[in-house]
Amino acid sequence: MLKSKDLECVKIGDQIWATKNLDVNRFRNGDLIPHLEFDEEWIVAEKNGQPAWCYYDNDPKNGKKYGKLYNWYAVNDPRGLAPEGWHIPTDKEWTILKKFLDISTGGWKLKSVEGWNKWKDEYGKFQNGNGDNSSGFNALPGGFRDDDGTGIDVAIFWSATEIKTSRAWTLSLTNDTGFLDKTWAFKQEGLSVRCIKNPVPQRGFNV
Repeated sequence: MLKSKDLECVKIGDQIWATKNLDVNRFRNGDLIPHLEFDEEWIVAEKNGQPAWCYYDNDPKNGKKYGKLYNWYAVNDPRGLAPEGWHIPTDKEWTILKKFLDISTGGWKLKSVEGWNKWKDEYGKFQNGNGDNSSGFNALPGGFRDDDGTGIDVAIFWSATEIKTSRAWTLSLTNDTGFLDKTWAFKQEGLSVRCIKNPVPQRGFNV
């Protein structure tokens, strides 16, 4: 396992990814990110376009396992959510990862080997929802947060690419498939953040 500025990371193809969800409560410049626990607070943050974070189910124990859930206003804040040397992946960078791993089956390679709930197939039989984590990405079902509370059995990661005023692209993983699903979410939702390392600038040379 690689380490870079205190973030454990793994190389997948030509990209270097953090192996855990982001778990910071301050922007890169040191400013605190508001910690909002109640539905009413998230609604106000939505109306004002303000950054926010919470734990899944408002339980700090979940933070140790899944990291924090951030709204897109935190992701896109100019003060910087990712640590120095890292950034929030664009939709294009997620697409590169999906194509490298295979869009149809790559989810199994991203998902952790434990922690995902079983699911029922069309015959009513329970199937294992865990992946093999052969990529080293170690995706856990960190859930999500919206105006009505939290949801489980999914891992939804923000991209830095917005679609329109109210939405941005995401990558979703569920317990019942290995498909790498390009999805979108409303910017006010609280989702997981996985950082990608800034590319090393290519040095030119004289011929």
